[in-house]
Amino acid sequence: MKITCFIEYQIDPHKVHLFEQYAQNWGEIIPQSGGELVGYFLPHEGTSNVAYGLISFESLADYEAYRHTLRHSQLGGRNFDFAQSEQFIVSEKRTFLRAVPATYLLTKKGGCN
Repeated sequence: MKITCFIEYQIDPHKVHLFEQYAQNWGEIIPQSGGELVGYFLPHEGTSNVAYGLISFESLADYEAYRHTLRHSQLGGRNFDFAQSEQFIVSEKRTFLRAVPATYLLTKKGGCN
């Protein structure tokens, strides 16, 4: 069963451009480390201090292997250091989600039960 790590970031709204660079950096690092980057999402309108990142894995074991690889990645280390030195991330929360199979959604009839 595929899982997606849903990361909710509280960011400094005056440093969104720095968070955007951070997110772009992960575009290269995450796939090299074994994750499937779904994407990073920045504030556009409305709430200005919340951003999201979504990374998928085949299993929690694959996520753990990814974290191990990431800890030893020079590029990953530099990106973490960048975030620490520029202090654009105030906090982050991680939630692991699984998708409802599309075939189930397509065959479900009669609305909500």
